Amino acid sequence: MTDTPGATDRGRTAAVLTGLGAWLPPRRVPNSELCTRIDSSDQWIRERIGIAERRIAEPPVATGDMAVEAAARALASAGACGADALVLATNTPDRPCPATAPWVAHRLGLPAVAAFDVMAGCSGFLYACTVAAGLIAAGTAQRVLVVGAETMTSLVDPADRATAPIFGDGAGAAVLEAGPPHAEGALGPVVWGSDGSLSDAIAVPAGGARERHRRHLAAPEEHFVQMRGNEVFRHAVRRMSAAARQAAAAAGWGIGDVDRLIAHQANQRITATVADTLGIPAAHAPSNIAQVGNTAAASVPLLLAHAADQGELKPGHKVLLVAFGSGLAWAATTLVWPAGLSARLP
Repeated sequence: MTDTPGATDRGRTAAVLTGLGAWLPPRRVPNSELCTRIDSSDQWIRERIGIAERRIAEPPVATGDMAVEAAARALASAGACGADALVLATNTPDRPCPATAPWVAHRLGLPAVAAFDVMAGCSGFLYACTVAAGLIAAGTAQRVLVVGAETMTSLVDPADRATAPIFGDGAGAAVLEAGPPHAEGALGPVVWGSDGSLSDAIAVPAGGARERHRRHLAAPEEHFVQMRGNEVFRHAVRRMSAAARQAAAAAGWGIGDVDRLIAHQANQRITATVADTLGIPAAHAPSNIAQVGNTAAASVPLLLAHAADQGELKPGHKVLLVAFGSGLAWAATTLVWPAGLSARLP
Protein backbone atom coordinates (compact mmCIF):
# COMPACT_ATOMS: atom_id res chain seq x y z
CA MET A 1 0.00 0.00 0.00
CA THR A 2 1.32 3.45 -0.97
CA ASP A 3 0.80 6.45 1.29
CA THR A 4 -1.20 9.28 -0.20
CA PRO A 5 0.69 12.62 -0.40
CA GLY A 6 1.14 14.05 3.05
CA ALA A 7 -0.23 10.97 4.80
CA THR A 8 3.04 10.33 6.61
CA ASP A 9 2.95 13.90 7.94
CA ARG A 10 -0.44 13.64 9.63
CA GLY A 11 -0.17 14.20 13.35
CA ARG A 12 3.51 15.11 13.12
CA THR A 13 4.77 18.41 14.44
CA ALA A 14 7.72 20.05 12.76
CA ALA A 15 10.23 22.68 13.87
CA VAL A 16 9.57 25.85 11.87
CA LEU A 17 12.12 28.64 11.53
CA THR A 18 10.51 31.92 12.65
CA GLY A 19 13.42 34.13 13.71
CA LEU A 20 17.11 34.79 12.94
CA GLY A 21 19.71 36.92 14.66
CA ALA A 22 23.46 37.47 14.49
CA TRP A 23 26.20 39.34 16.29
CA LEU A 24 29.86 39.87 15.48
CA PRO A 25 32.48 41.50 17.68
CA PRO A 26 33.45 44.92 16.33
CA ARG A 27 37.17 44.32 15.97
CA ARG A 28 38.20 43.43 12.43
CA VAL A 29 41.58 41.81 11.86
CA PRO A 30 42.59 41.97 8.18
CA ASN A 31 45.16 39.64 6.68
CA SER A 32 47.68 42.48 6.56
CA GLU A 33 47.63 42.73 10.37
CA LEU A 34 47.71 38.97 10.83
CA CYS A 35 50.73 38.61 8.55
CA THR A 36 52.84 40.83 10.78
CA ARG A 37 53.14 37.87 13.16
CA ILE A 38 52.93 34.80 10.91
CA ASP A 39 54.84 33.73 7.82
CA SER A 40 52.11 34.23 5.24
CA SER A 41 50.64 36.83 2.90
CA ASP A 42 47.29 38.40 2.14
CA GLN A 43 47.34 36.84 -1.33
CA TRP A 44 48.07 33.33 -0.02
CA ILE A 45 45.31 33.48 2.60
CA ARG A 46 42.76 34.81 0.11
CA GLU A 47 43.64 32.22 -2.54
CA ARG A 48 43.99 29.18 -0.27
CA ILE A 49 41.29 29.87 2.33
CA GLY A 50 39.16 32.68 0.92
CA ILE A 51 39.43 34.97 3.94
CA ALA A 52 40.19 38.69 3.85
CA GLU A 53 39.46 39.47 7.49
CA ARG A 54 38.00 37.94 10.61
CA ARG A 55 36.34 39.28 13.77
CA ILE A 56 37.97 38.86 17.15
CA ALA A 57 36.24 39.19 20.53
CA GLU A 58 38.48 41.11 22.86
CA PRO A 59 38.44 40.31 26.60
CA PRO A 60 36.31 40.33 28.63
CA VAL A 61 33.80 39.41 25.87
CA ALA A 62 33.26 35.64 25.76
CA THR A 63 31.04 33.11 24.02
CA GLY A 64 28.10 33.65 26.37
CA ASP A 65 28.08 37.40 25.78
CA MET A 66 27.92 36.96 22.01
CA ALA A 67 25.26 34.27 22.36
CA VAL A 68 23.07 36.66 24.36
CA GLU A 69 23.34 39.34 21.68
CA ALA A 70 22.51 37.00 18.78
CA ALA A 71 19.72 35.26 20.69
CA ALA A 72 18.04 38.53 21.65
CA ARG A 73 18.02 39.55 18.00
CA ALA A 74 16.57 36.19 16.94
CA LEU A 75 13.74 36.54 19.45
CA ALA A 76 13.04 40.05 18.16
CA SER A 77 13.04 38.74 14.58
CA ALA A 78 10.44 36.14 15.58
CA GLY A 79 8.37 38.68 17.51
CA ALA A 80 8.75 36.47 20.57
CA CYS A 81 9.57 37.39 24.15
CA GLY A 82 10.45 33.94 25.43
CA ALA A 83 11.18 30.29 24.71
CA ASP A 84 10.61 26.93 26.36
CA ALA A 85 14.21 25.80 25.94
CA LEU A 86 17.60 27.11 24.85
CA VAL A 87 20.21 24.95 23.10
CA LEU A 88 23.67 26.46 22.68
CA ALA A 89 26.08 24.92 20.16
CA THR A 90 29.66 25.79 21.02
CA ASN A 91 33.16 24.39 21.19
CA THR A 92 34.34 27.29 23.34
CA PRO A 93 32.16 27.46 26.48
CA ASP A 94 32.85 30.26 28.91
CA ARG A 95 34.10 27.68 31.44
CA PRO A 96 34.79 23.92 31.34
CA CYS A 97 32.00 23.64 33.93
CA PRO A 98 29.14 24.52 34.04
CA ALA A 99 27.51 24.73 30.61
CA THR A 100 27.18 28.25 29.22
CA ALA A 101 23.54 27.95 28.08
CA PRO A 102 21.88 28.42 31.51
CA TRP A 103 23.76 31.70 32.01
CA VAL A 104 22.70 32.85 28.52
CA ALA A 105 19.07 32.03 29.35
CA HIS A 106 19.39 33.98 32.60
CA ARG A 107 20.80 37.00 30.79
CA LEU A 108 17.91 36.86 28.33
CA GLY A 109 15.37 36.88 31.13
CA LEU A 110 14.23 33.30 30.55
CA PRO A 111 13.95 32.01 34.12
CA ALA A 112 13.83 28.28 34.82
CA VAL A 113 13.81 27.18 31.15
CA ALA A 114 15.73 24.09 30.10
CA ALA A 115 19.12 25.23 28.79
CA PHE A 116 22.12 23.15 27.77
CA ASP A 117 25.19 23.08 25.53
CA VAL A 118 25.82 20.87 22.50
CA MET A 119 29.36 20.23 21.29
CA ALA A 120 29.59 18.80 17.77
CA GLY A 121 32.34 20.84 16.17
CA CYS A 122 31.36 23.00 13.24
CA SER A 123 28.23 20.87 12.80
CA GLY A 124 27.04 21.94 16.24
CA PHE A 125 24.31 24.32 15.10
CA LEU A 126 22.62 21.71 12.87
CA TYR A 127 22.98 19.15 15.66
CA ALA A 128 21.37 21.61 18.07
CA CYS A 129 18.53 22.28 15.60
CA THR A 130 17.95 18.54 15.36
CA VAL A 131 17.74 18.25 19.14
CA ALA A 132 15.35 21.22 19.20
CA ALA A 133 13.19 19.62 16.51
CA GLY A 134 13.03 16.48 18.63
CA LEU A 135 11.89 18.46 21.66
CA ILE A 136 9.18 20.08 19.56
CA ALA A 137 8.07 16.82 17.94
CA ALA A 138 7.81 15.19 21.38
CA GLY A 139 5.64 18.03 22.65
CA THR A 140 8.24 18.92 25.29
CA ALA A 141 8.63 22.44 23.88
CA GLN A 142 6.65 24.72 21.59
CA ARG A 143 9.42 27.22 20.95
CA VAL A 144 13.17 26.59 21.17
CA LEU A 145 15.95 29.13 20.90
CA VAL A 146 18.97 27.62 19.13
CA VAL A 147 22.28 29.47 19.25
CA GLY A 148 25.67 28.86 17.70
CA ALA A 149 28.39 30.95 19.34
CA GLU A 150 32.17 30.71 19.35
CA THR A 151 35.23 32.46 20.65
CA MET A 152 37.40 30.28 18.43
CA THR A 153 40.35 32.65 18.60
CA SER A 154 40.72 31.62 22.26
CA LEU A 155 41.76 28.18 20.97
CA VAL A 156 44.14 29.45 18.28
CA ASP A 157 47.87 29.94 18.64
CA PRO A 158 48.29 33.46 17.19
CA ALA A 159 51.67 32.46 15.77
CA ASP A 160 50.44 29.28 14.05
CA ARG A 161 50.48 29.76 10.29
CA ALA A 162 48.16 26.77 9.79
CA THR A 163 45.26 27.88 12.02
CA ALA A 164 45.60 31.58 12.85
CA PRO A 165 44.34 32.76 9.43
CA ILE A 166 41.27 30.50 9.53
CA PHE A 167 39.21 31.15 12.62
CA GLY A 168 37.08 34.05 13.81
CA ASP A 169 34.57 34.80 16.57
CA GLY A 170 30.84 35.44 16.41
CA ALA A 171 27.34 34.19 17.11
CA GLY A 172 24.16 33.39 15.23
CA ALA A 173 20.78 32.27 16.53
CA ALA A 174 17.46 30.91 15.33
CA VAL A 175 13.99 30.53 16.79
CA LEU A 176 12.22 27.25 16.00
CA GLU A 177 8.51 26.88 16.72
CA ALA A 178 6.01 24.04 16.47
CA GLY A 179 4.14 23.92 13.19
CA PRO A 180 2.97 21.65 10.39
CA PRO A 181 5.61 19.79 8.34
CA HIS A 182 4.39 21.39 5.09
CA ALA A 183 4.83 24.95 6.41
CA GLU A 184 7.46 27.16 4.81
CA GLY A 185 10.43 27.27 7.15
CA ALA A 186 9.85 23.73 8.49
CA LEU A 187 13.07 21.77 8.91
CA GLY A 188 13.13 18.70 6.71
CA PRO A 189 14.61 15.26 7.43
CA VAL A 190 18.08 15.38 8.97
CA VAL A 191 21.09 13.36 7.86
CA TRP A 192 23.85 13.31 10.44
CA GLY A 193 26.72 11.18 11.61
CA SER A 194 30.20 11.01 13.07
CA ASP A 195 33.52 9.18 12.73
CA GLY A 196 35.40 9.05 16.02
CA SER A 197 38.29 7.15 14.45
CA LEU A 198 39.42 10.57 13.17
CA SER A 199 38.76 12.47 16.38
CA ASP A 200 42.34 13.77 16.41
CA ALA A 201 42.12 15.31 12.90
CA ILE A 202 40.86 18.56 14.46
CA ALA A 203 41.57 18.70 18.17
CA VAL A 204 42.96 20.54 21.17
CA PRO A 205 45.25 17.82 22.60
CA ALA A 206 45.70 19.16 26.15
CA GLY A 207 43.39 20.34 28.90
CA GLY A 208 40.79 17.58 29.07
CA ALA A 209 40.21 14.67 31.40
CA ARG A 210 42.19 12.26 29.19
CA GLU A 211 45.33 14.35 29.54
CA ARG A 212 44.91 15.34 33.18
CA HIS A 213 47.85 13.17 34.29
CA ARG A 214 50.21 15.35 32.24
CA ARG A 215 48.45 18.67 32.74
CA HIS A 216 51.63 20.48 33.73
CA LEU A 217 53.81 18.70 31.16
CA ALA A 218 51.88 19.58 28.00
CA ALA A 219 53.70 21.77 25.52
CA PRO A 220 52.16 25.24 25.05
CA GLU A 221 50.99 24.44 21.51
CA GLU A 222 48.98 21.46 22.79
CA HIS A 223 46.51 23.86 24.41
CA PHE A 224 45.58 25.22 20.98
CA VAL A 225 43.59 23.69 18.16
CA GLN A 226 45.59 21.50 15.80
CA MET A 227 44.40 20.34 12.41
CA ARG A 228 45.54 18.02 9.65
CA GLY A 229 44.36 20.29 6.88
CA ASN A 230 44.64 18.09 3.78
CA GLU A 231 42.96 15.16 5.49
CA VAL A 232 40.16 17.35 6.82
CA PHE A 233 39.63 18.81 3.34
CA ARG A 234 39.11 15.38 1.78
CA HIS A 235 36.73 14.15 4.44
CA ALA A 236 34.80 17.44 4.50
CA VAL A 237 34.10 17.32 0.78
CA ARG A 238 33.12 13.65 0.84
CA ARG A 239 30.92 13.77 3.94
CA MET A 240 29.23 17.09 3.15
CA SER A 241 28.45 16.08 -0.43
CA ALA A 242 27.02 12.71 0.62
CA ALA A 243 24.96 14.13 3.50
CA ALA A 244 23.62 16.94 1.31
CA ARG A 245 22.50 14.50 -1.37
CA GLN A 246 20.81 12.26 1.21
CA ALA A 247 19.03 15.18 2.91
CA ALA A 248 17.74 16.50 -0.42
CA ALA A 249 16.51 13.03 -1.40
CA ALA A 250 14.83 12.56 1.99
CA ALA A 251 12.95 15.82 1.39
CA GLY A 252 11.84 14.59 -2.02
CA TRP A 253 14.10 17.01 -3.88
CA GLY A 254 16.52 16.51 -6.70
CA ILE A 255 19.76 18.47 -6.47
CA GLY A 256 18.52 20.49 -9.42
CA ASP A 257 15.62 21.69 -7.24
CA VAL A 258 17.97 23.35 -4.75
CA ASP A 259 17.90 27.13 -4.98
CA ARG A 260 20.53 27.85 -2.31
CA LEU A 261 23.26 25.83 -0.62
CA ILE A 262 24.07 27.06 2.89
CA ALA A 263 27.33 25.33 3.73
CA HIS A 264 29.53 25.67 6.81
CA GLN A 265 32.16 28.27 6.03
CA ALA A 266 35.28 26.22 6.71
CA ASN A 267 37.30 27.20 3.68
CA GLN A 268 36.11 28.77 0.43
CA ARG A 269 37.72 25.99 -1.60
CA ILE A 270 35.79 23.37 0.39
CA THR A 271 32.49 25.18 -0.23
CA ALA A 272 33.28 25.56 -3.94
CA THR A 273 34.29 21.90 -4.27
CA VAL A 274 31.16 20.67 -2.46
CA ALA A 275 28.93 22.84 -4.67
CA ASP A 276 30.74 21.63 -7.79
CA THR A 277 30.53 17.99 -6.68
CA LEU A 278 26.78 18.39 -6.15
CA GLY A 279 26.32 20.27 -9.41
CA ILE A 280 25.07 23.42 -7.69
CA PRO A 281 26.15 26.69 -9.37
CA ALA A 282 28.62 28.76 -7.36
CA ALA A 283 26.19 31.68 -7.53
CA HIS A 284 23.69 29.57 -5.56
CA ALA A 285 26.11 29.00 -2.66
CA PRO A 286 26.26 32.23 -0.62
CA SER A 287 29.44 32.87 1.32
CA ASN A 288 30.58 35.22 4.07
CA ILE A 289 33.89 33.58 4.97
CA ALA A 290 35.84 36.46 3.40
CA GLN A 291 34.45 38.83 6.02
CA VAL A 292 34.13 36.65 9.13
CA GLY A 293 36.40 33.61 8.73
CA ASN A 294 35.54 30.16 10.03
CA THR A 295 33.31 30.67 13.06
CA ALA A 296 32.76 26.94 13.70
CA ALA A 297 29.31 26.29 15.26
CA ALA A 298 28.29 29.91 14.60
CA SER A 299 29.01 29.59 10.89
CA VAL A 300 25.68 28.28 9.56
CA PRO A 301 23.38 30.65 11.49
CA LEU A 302 25.65 33.60 10.69
CA LEU A 303 25.55 32.74 7.00
CA LEU A 304 21.77 32.29 7.10
CA ALA A 305 21.37 35.68 8.75
CA HIS A 306 23.72 37.44 6.35
CA ALA A 307 22.22 35.78 3.26
CA ALA A 308 18.71 36.71 4.42
CA ASP A 309 19.76 40.28 5.15
CA GLN A 310 21.36 40.63 1.70
CA GLY A 311 18.32 39.28 -0.12
CA GLU A 312 20.02 36.04 -1.18
CA LEU A 313 17.18 33.97 0.28
CA LYS A 314 13.80 34.52 -1.36
CA PRO A 315 10.40 33.22 -0.20
CA GLY A 316 9.88 29.76 -1.63
CA HIS A 317 13.57 29.07 -2.15
CA LYS A 318 14.51 25.46 -1.50
CA VAL A 319 17.47 25.69 0.86
CA LEU A 320 19.93 22.88 1.57
CA LEU A 321 22.01 23.25 4.75
CA VAL A 322 25.15 21.21 5.43
CA ALA A 323 28.06 21.30 7.87
CA PHE A 324 31.15 19.30 8.83
CA GLY A 325 33.68 19.62 11.61
CA SER A 326 35.65 18.12 14.44
CA GLY A 327 34.56 14.85 15.91
CA LEU A 328 34.49 14.16 13.01
CA ALA A 329 30.81 15.11 12.74
CA TRP A 330 28.52 16.17 9.91
CA ALA A 331 24.88 17.06 9.35
CA ALA A 332 22.52 18.23 6.61
CA THR A 333 18.87 19.23 6.36
CA THR A 334 16.48 21.24 4.22
CA LEU A 335 13.86 23.95 4.45
CA VAL A 336 11.74 26.10 2.17
CA TRP A 337 12.49 29.74 2.89
CA PRO A 338 9.49 31.43 4.53
CA ALA A 339 7.98 34.74 3.51
CA GLY A 340 8.27 37.61 5.99
CA LEU A 341 11.37 36.36 7.79
CA SER A 342 14.05 39.00 8.18
CA ALA A 343 17.27 38.60 10.13
CA ARG A 344 18.17 40.98 12.94
CA LEU A 345 21.79 42.06 12.73
CA PRO A 346 23.62 44.66 14.83
